Amino acid sequence: MILEVFRVVHRLSFSRTVIVALVAAVLAVGGAVAAQAQTAKGPSGLPLPRFVSLKSNEVNVRVGPGTDYAIKWTFKRQGWPVEVVQEFDNWRRIRDSDGAEGWVYHSLLSSDRTALVAPWRSDPVPLRAGPDDEARVVALLEPLVLARVESCDKRWCEISGKAWSGFISQKTLFGVYPNESFD
Repeated sequence: MILEVFRVVHRLSFSRTVIVALVAAVLAVGGAVAAQAQTAKGPSGLPLPRFVSLKSNEVNVRVGPGTDYAIKWTFKRQGWPVEVVQEFDNWRRIRDSDGAEGWVYHSLLSSDRTALVAPWRSDPVPLRAGPDDEARVVALLEPLVLARVESCDKRWCEISGKAWSGFISQKTLFGVYPNESFD
């Protein structure tokens, strides 16, 4: 886009100062749009997109926002993380770790934070005793292991399961954003 603006301005024979000012304005507007997209709120007042988890062991995902729409598939695991990407009335359009999308009734979702360990990988991921690449490895977690997310600091997340807990690189989780931090 910037290159296109430069070409148009150049053809109109504006001075170098005017060109620099126009490019700076385009960059500022682009940055503001990007910042707004990251802080967008849905009709519920909650951020979009955001990660949530499934509240029930059986959750129907529909092709549209209503019970009149056909069921696309059914999740069979409570706590599974999904990303809310759109809202319509009491329905939430969700995306799973495979990128599949569909609509779920809002009361079937929980704000509890969970994550899947590296669903895109085939090799185990180290779970460490502390938030450091040199910390002792306490377990090797297979891809698709479901974990409760206790906290994240933009680089490491503290996660736990029934018989384990530790720290894992944030970039190896589906259920948290790369630069997200929370306690």
